[in-house]
Amino acid sequence: MKHNQPNHLAWHETLEVHELVVFQSVGLMKLKKFIGEVKDAELRALYEHTIKGLEGNLNELLRFYSLAPREGEEDERNTDTGFFSGDLLAFSKTAVRNYAIAITETATPALRQTLNKQMQNAINTHEMVFTYMYKKGLYPAYDLKKLLQNDMKIANNALKMRY
Repeated sequence: MKHNQPNHLAWHETLEVHELVVFQSVGLMKLKKFIGEVKDAELRALYEHTIKGLEGNLNELLRFYSLAPREGEEDERNTDTGFFSGDLLAFSKTAVRNYAIAITETATPALRQTLNKQMQNAINTHEMVFTYMYKKGLYPAYDLKKLLQNDMKIANNALKMRY
C-alpha cells in the first residue's frame, strides 16, 4: 500500500526544525564571538570544527523552511534583545530538560526533592522569559510565519558573522 505524502512539512516537524535552527544559531553566534579569545590551538581547532558543522547544519535545515506551512506578517526585532532573551530562553529550557533527566537517575529521596524544587524554579524562569519575549514581540509563538521568518533571519545573521 503506497502512502501519499503532502508536499509540505507537518506542523510538529516544522516546530522541531524551528527549535533546532534557533538553538544552533545562538550557539554559532556565541562560538564566533568568542573564538578569538581561545588561545589553545587544539581547542581553537575544535571551535572551528564546531562552527563549520553548525554552519552546515543551518544551511541544510534552512532549506526545509520553504516547505513549512505559512501565515502571518514579518516584523522587525531588536537583534541584541532578541539574541540575549533567546539565549536565556534556550538555557532555561535546557535546564528543565537536564533536571528531568537527572530526576530519573536519582535514587536518594532528599536529592530527588531538591531536584524537583529546582526544576520547578527552572520551569518558572522559562515561563517568565517566554512571557517577556512574547510581550516584546520577540517570540511570536502563535504566528508560525513570523516565527520561521525570525529563525531564518537569526540563522542568516549567524552564518554571515565573521570570526
